[in-house]
Amino acid sequence: MLRRTLAVATATAAVAATLHGAAPAGATASSDGARDLTDQAPADPFFGYERPATYDVVREDVTVPVRDGNRLACQLYRPGTSSTDPAPGEFAGIVYEFTAYAANAAAFGQGAAYFVERGYNALVCQVRGSGASPGELDPFSPQEQRDNYDVIEWLADHPGSTGDIGQMGLSYGGHSTLLAAVNQPPSLRAIIPINGLSDWYENTIYRGGIPNAQIRSWQAGTAPGTLVTYPQHPTYDDFWRGRSVKSRWDRLTVPTLEINGWYDRYRDGMVGNFLAQPDNVWLVSGPWVHGYPEGQHADIGRGGYLAWWDRWLRSDESAPLPAAKVTSYEIPGPGAGEGWKQYAQWPPAGTGEVDLALRAEGGLRAGGGRPGTREFTVNTETTPPEAHEQLLFRTLPVGQDVVVAGSIEATIRASFTATEGHLAVVVYDEAPDGARTRVTEGWLKASHRRSHAEPLAVQPGKTYDLGVHVWPTHYRLVAGHRLTVRLSSDDYPEIDSVAPSGRVSVDVGARGSRLAVPVLEGALG
Repeated sequence: MLRRTLAVATATAAVAATLHGAAPAGATASSDGARDLTDQAPADPFFGYERPATYDVVREDVTVPVRDGNRLACQLYRPGTSSTDPAPGEFAGIVYEFTAYAANAAAFGQGAAYFVERGYNALVCQVRGSGASPGELDPFSPQEQRDNYDVIEWLADHPGSTGDIGQMGLSYGGHSTLLAAVNQPPSLRAIIPINGLSDWYENTIYRGGIPNAQIRSWQAGTAPGTLVTYPQHPTYDDFWRGRSVKSRWDRLTVPTLEINGWYDRYRDGMVGNFLAQPDNVWLVSGPWVHGYPEGQHADIGRGGYLAWWDRWLRSDESAPLPAAKVTSYEIPGPGAGEGWKQYAQWPPAGTGEVDLALRAEGGLRAGGGRPGTREFTVNTETTPPEAHEQLLFRTLPVGQDVVVAGSIEATIRASFTATEGHLAVVVYDEAPDGARTRVTEGWLKASHRRSHAEPLAVQPGKTYDLGVHVWPTHYRLVAGHRLTVRLSSDDYPEIDSVAPSGRVSVDVGARGSRLAVPVLEGALG
């Protein structure tokens, strides 16, 4: 799985300049009612949509005023009759990236050119405190959101604009896009967030209430002031609510095309946004890591983006929407996962919850088995991550393929000798030779068992039922493989190795710890 920082890598940014449309292909019906799609691209006219370029691209370096008197450095790209002469008339607009990554501005402009050539204004902006935009960078803060609102309305009021604006972006730009939407600027008609958040606290900074180890290098390089401010807010308070889409899901009302990756660090947030607002959110979830999907395995091209903007910004009813609310690639890929499928909902209709018990002998089975206790020592402060103690629980080899579609929910009955405890639940696909492939994971700080806002004390020796949310997946476990769960107090670098030393006792068997696994196909246990 991806271990990169949030920054858009140079190679990834360059992909924005070389995106290609995908031709539609035939589709067949499957037994579960989903539409099977080709491995290379979804066989949906939405993704194969295209129309020819008709304009040159005119670039203007502009400074956009915002309400407190500051001005943001932006690049405005306009349709032209030449590279220097703007075309007459009015055009809908796209805030293509609103981001802190000024070094990638030229590549973003090359990506935006695709839409400009087809009759859209496009704006790339460096957020306050980045690039040539003055001020202090405070990622996704209320101030930055106000700036974004003002940028959208500035583009809507431009003399060459129809007043109809969309916004899109990757990672930082995807987060900004979603946050702009819940602020509801009047000219914003639709959005395309790529690898975006639902909640900055839960998705990134404190996973299950536990600090995220790998984000600090991004903080140090991009927004060093957050190394001071974020630790001042270890629980979920108004500071984080102000940086959250989840806290304002009721305001996510514009048409939203979410581009998600099943190997991406924001997949839980993206699925959460869809589940919160399924009427106006469409979810596309592919076999992608963090970065632009274009150019990665199972290329979707940009035809769908163009169709989306033509539909919502140009009011072109002939521009298709996705054929289903959910377009998902069943991972891990050819030879195991069956590729693209489309569903009316998520988890797909027909998905059943399979209850599996963690058993004393290390099994993962339906039914309780004899009650018992398994223990492990927490010594994360004095040993390297590979030496940390853990418990493993495994199903029998499955007799036929099993498709897991959704989020696994673990209930771990545990007690701690310390006054705090951390739990990490990591799910693997285990091959017959014992090799394991990481599928998904979830974490929880024991004092955050009820909420991240109001921690509860952990009494040493007392047993608690601890609900660990495991991030969603769409994964095919092929016949002969096992579903394996690793339970420990550490999962570096996904979380910090800061669990207090001591012993963790886990109740297993009847009335003990369990997993609820969403199974679309096949049988577990």
